[in-house]
Amino acid sequence: METMKSSGPDRRAREAQRREPRAATAARTPKAGQTGGPFSSEDPQRMISTGPRRAKPRRDEAEENFAEVHDPEGVRLQKVLAQAGVASRRVCEALISEGRVAVDGKVIIEPGIRVQPEKVAIHVDGVRIQLSVEHQYVMFNKPAGVVTTMSDPHGRPCINDYLTEEMKAARLFHVGRLDAETEGLLLLTNDGELANRLTHPSYEVPKTYVVEVAGPVFKEVGKKLRAGIDLEDGPIAVDDYRQLGSDGRRTMIQVTLHSGRNRIVRRIFDHVGHPVLRLVRTALGEITIGDQQQGTVRPLGRLELGHLLELTSRDVPGSSGDDSRHGDVGGSRHGEGGPR
Repeated sequence: METMKSSGPDRRAREAQRREPRAATAARTPKAGQTGGPFSSEDPQRMISTGPRRAKPRRDEAEENFAEVHDPEGVRLQKVLAQAGVASRRVCEALISEGRVAVDGKVIIEPGIRVQPEKVAIHVDGVRIQLSVEHQYVMFNKPAGVVTTMSDPHGRPCINDYLTEEMKAARLFHVGRLDAETEGLLLLTNDGELANRLTHPSYEVPKTYVVEVAGPVFKEVGKKLRAGIDLEDGPIAVDDYRQLGSDGRRTMIQVTLHSGRNRIVRRIFDHVGHPVLRLVRTALGEITIGDQQQGTVRPLGRLELGHLLELTSRDVPGSSGDDSRHGDVGGSRHGEGGPR
């Protein structure tokens, strides 16, 4: 007796499944603060940046770009990218050929180009690549009660208590300050130039905080802080203000501002009659603390570092000096006087 063959929709579905293997889904680039990074795959089709890509230049444009940035005494571009940890040389060659790499703003499609890595700015899919392997960049989620200093003669908890021996050997230092009772995001690095730019007022690097105050807060408070208030050391306005929630006994507010003046967040809320009960810095530009546990330190991802480099990439007159009058750089001894 002949075995009855399956027919109908079930059979057609099984045949289609055999003919068409499941398409691989490209992993999305994690947002700043999330685990992973944009360069963790060897697939050249993987999206490094979620933004729109530039169109490949025409051949004549590509030749002009090549002539402008090529340095015969330099290093091959794909080798520079590979040494920076972007991907293998083979994949870096593919990225270049696809027009996804720019040197000093010029899109390059010729893998044979040579550059001096210490003299150029390189972007992949619009994300700037950190070329120095000597510098380290880490994020510390500072708990309350920890002073913003690498050591404390009074024996109080300080940043050094949370670093590994390798980090201590790298001679990391904190970028700006948080006062002892303020929690959250604090960057550590041994890159003095980037630290100076991040803390210099001319770059107006935005910082985001979550503030807890007692009782309800009326809408007029947000309007007032956006419009600006006058403090003893000059006027100040927040860049963004939003209430996150209130239960009548306390209110959570998120504010963003680019000032680094001493204890500025606490002072503006004191001024409007809502003293701060708890203060947490959650973001610096697009770099966020995410779900990183308090008291932990982690290296910045390449996408995060790219954002920091973009924040500080323009030249600002007078930004090379250390201006201790501003809170991110100054403040009183042992970390008590920083902004926030």
